[in-house]
Amino acid sequence: MGTLQKIISWIPALLGGARITIALTITSVTAGVFLSIFLALGKMSRRVIINKLCSAYIFFFRGTPLLMQLYFIYYALPLISPVFLIPIRNQELNRFIYAFIAYSLNVAAYSAEIVRAAIQSIDKGQFEASRALGLSYAQTMRLVIIPQSIRRLIPPVGNEFIMILKDASLVSMIALIDITKATRNIEGSTRSALVYIPAMILYLIITWVFSFIFHKLEKKYSVYE
Repeated sequence: MGTLQKIISWIPALLGGARITIALTITSVTAGVFLSIFLALGKMSRRVIINKLCSAYIFFFRGTPLLMQLYFIYYALPLISPVFLIPIRNQELNRFIYAFIAYSLNVAAYSAEIVRAAIQSIDKGQFEASRALGLSYAQTMRLVIIPQSIRRLIPPVGNEFIMILKDASLVSMIALIDITKATRNIEGSTRSALVYIPAMILYLIITWVFSFIFHKLEKKYSVYE
């Protein structure tokens, strides 16, 4: 079999891995950014307990390696208590859910600082004007401050998305078949390192597509600044 034929025969398996990589990235970043809003507001809170808890959470997940967090959530938590066991017989889905939890919690910690910076970049006069009009703190944040912060979040969140897209390769360590795991499986069965060529090209294509999407979003919303 020729080299080109070999590469073509590997494409279906690599695309299957790409499906996991993309799904994990989109779901975990979406959930993480949503959670980060509450963490950012908690860290900005004047209530000491809430502030300290959110700060401790951010410190922990920013101060430990993502791979260690993945191992802890997948291997250690179920040993600590059966409560953390996910009762799903489908092992692929089971691993995906554990990976989703680990990545979402990690993204939330990093995005919380991004969200906090975006919120604090909004002119304080708008906050004061909203309160003067009778809006509560929650209403001011929900209706005035956060909507304006969103467009400022697009560039840094886009960078975080691309980082997680590449870091998704770590899930191969818990046998979840993403692009990296599919590549290693093919190399193990064929003894050919050529499989890394289409794998890297696939990563580049996916990265380019999402970079292009975020660039278009940034360009679209920047006109309102």
